[in-house]
Amino acid sequence: MIRTITIQESPIIGAFATCTEDVALVPLGTPENTRDDIGQLLQVNVVETLVNGSTIVGSLCRGNSNALLVPRGSTIRGQDKIDIPIYELPGKLNAVGNVVMVNDTAALVHPELSDRAVEAIEKALKVDVRRGTIGGVKTVGMAGIATNKGLLVNPRATSLELEVLEELFGLPVAIGTTNFGTQMVASGLIANSKGYVAGSQTTGHELGRIEDALGFL
Repeated sequence: MIRTITIQESPIIGAFATCTEDVALVPLGTPENTRDDIGQLLQVNVVETLVNGSTIVGSLCRGNSNALLVPRGSTIRGQDKIDIPIYELPGKLNAVGNVVMVNDTAALVHPELSDRAVEAIEKALKVDVRRGTIGGVKTVGMAGIATNKGLLVNPRATSLELEVLEELFGLPVAIGTTNFGTQMVASGLIANSKGYVAGSQTTGHELGRIEDALGFL
């Protein structure tokens, strides 16, 4: 099966979709064949939604097997079809998908998130949380992706940042790109421990790096 797709006619699929081990959230109106591909490749239930009326679901939401985090005061289309608890992230930096990189055990978050926001993430997602950057980038939710098997992050990540990630997540960390050299790797990738889907411009070499990093080889 082809592992590269577009969403909203864009290869920047991580801005429009997000997933956990059990569910993928995609924008309302995503074609059935795209939803089917995502469901089969990630082995998840695919739910069409809008967050505050917006299609950039991947930038606004982030979750794991325990819960889904959304911006403060959000309206979630089709919320009844999402079978994990939904919590709101307090504070101004609440484009959750951009500021949180998380799996089922740990999270790296934007360095300027408030103590209150960090506590909310710890409580809702039941993870260890640390503030940090990846390649000097504060929007860590797009600069890297974490599954329960491995991490793939911005190739500009420093040795210290990589060391922090390995310690925090307790998993191997690799560097790579998506969509023909995009360093914000998670903008072109959605993945869990069972599979992945990449943006349509992702090269064969990049797919190999993804598979190696996330344990699919």
